[in-house]
Amino acid sequence: MLTLYHKMPERNETIRNLLQTRVLEHGDKVLLISELDGREFSYGAFSKLVDRTAGLLKSRGIEKGDVVSLLLPNSAEYIIAYFACWSLGAVAGPINSLLKPDEIEWTLANSESKLLLVGSGFLSNLDGRKAPDQIVFDDADAVTSGQTGITPHTEITPGDDAVIIYTSGTTGKPKGCLLTHENLIANARQIVEWLDFGPNDRLLSVMPLFHMNAVSVTTMSALYAGGTTVVSPKFSASRFWDIIEKYRITSFGSVATMLSMLLSRHESVVSDQTRSANSPLITHHSSLKFAMCGSAPVPAEVLHRFEETFDCLVVEGYGLSESTCRSTFNPPNKDRRPGSCGLPIGNEMAVWDEKNEPVAEGELGEIVLRGPNIFRGYFKNEAATEKAFEGGWFHTGDIGYRDADGFYFIADRKSDMIIRGGENIYPREIDELLFTHPAISAAAAIGVPDELYGEEVEAFVVVRDGKTASEAELIDFCRKHLADYKCPKRIHFLTEIPKGPTGKLLKRELAKLRPTG
Repeated sequence: MLTLYHKMPERNETIRNLLQTRVLEHGDKVLLISELDGREFSYGAFSKLVDRTAGLLKSRGIEKGDVVSLLLPNSAEYIIAYFACWSLGAVAGPINSLLKPDEIEWTLANSESKLLLVGSGFLSNLDGRKAPDQIVFDDADAVTSGQTGITPHTEITPGDDAVIIYTSGTTGKPKGCLLTHENLIANARQIVEWLDFGPNDRLLSVMPLFHMNAVSVTTMSALYAGGTTVVSPKFSASRFWDIIEKYRITSFGSVATMLSMLLSRHESVVSDQTRSANSPLITHHSSLKFAMCGSAPVPAEVLHRFEETFDCLVVEGYGLSESTCRSTFNPPNKDRRPGSCGLPIGNEMAVWDEKNEPVAEGELGEIVLRGPNIFRGYFKNEAATEKAFEGGWFHTGDIGYRDADGFYFIADRKSDMIIRGGENIYPREIDELLFTHPAISAAAAIGVPDELYGEEVEAFVVVRDGKTASEAELIDFCRKHLADYKCPKRIHFLTEIPKGPTGKLLKRELAKLRPTG
């Protein structure tokens, strides 16, 4: 459990108060490092820059409760923008930078965004689409130069919204998941206490900051622990270990695909016969305690090879945007249970049947959650919120079981969601797009096993009588409207898509129809 290096914040605090508490304790200590350019921000300097940025937002008419959308690269500016929103009482709305212009425009409109902070490199992502007032936010210090900070007259409470993050839904359109100050602080506290993070920890934020993983696991947790976060623009297998060594990283967030890529890179270098015998590979990193991995189960072979190769424990966890991020972790030691997503880290967790009754140990059912890190609901979607909280607990849609020792295992997904390299993809969105193609009468996308990404997208279509369409044409059609990671990599042509008695598409049967070889 957590070593009490300093006073823990009260459980009714806001993020603004948490930051102020940490500034008093660690003013001159480094909180944030930008790996891209080497900039370092002490707790005190970071707080002042956040305050100036909040002043800038206020000068553009932003008030408590307003949504400020963030379309930025992984950077110090992204983290500053988050905290500026929270200090003002505004709601940060991270936008997936992989989305296409139509998708971004829809997200801005649906969230009722009042302002967009955008990186200059992402202006082309808008492609002239309608957007609210916007600020190019490449350099926080330069943009806020001469800006006065805010006087915090507005009262912010733990129950106020802090983030609206869009999570894909089975209806084909994403839903705005509302997370409060209490949710974010509770999850940071749970993670810190479970993993025993403290002021000496340095956490690497290399996962995208438009996901809650990087926000909660390696940013908020670093602040809560009084530690340091190092933000890197993007994952690079060739540079990764140099970053670990240079910044003395103690832990990092990852997905299974990243671990696979690091192994592939290592094996490629080892097999290079031109490698100098005087430049041995470094496979042990004295500062590194463990890798945190989530989003999808790590294949057992990958986990064991990674640990043996790099002498670095892999600690798997489970969670969703609706649980802020993490709900479970394996213990960060040899007591963990490989193949399991671990134990609850502070929220309640159970397995229910279709009647919302608990099932016996070892029996499959739906994973349900309850606790201070669980979101309060979906933005302006009362029906979806009521359904999600049927019986008073949040229904995850994931099927799993609990063993006799309390460890949880995820066996399947109640929905047809595809997880490709840590990105959640709902096939319904792809299906509906393919249906709009004039040559297609039926369509169904599924996830298929992939060695690198865990799953890849493939689609099955039926062509209308008298019409023609090629695989390349349909893939190109998808790429014009969907983020690349959502697009099918292969399209198969059928005369009919299998259906059940009620007319529901039998997507599980489609995998059997894939051509062999």
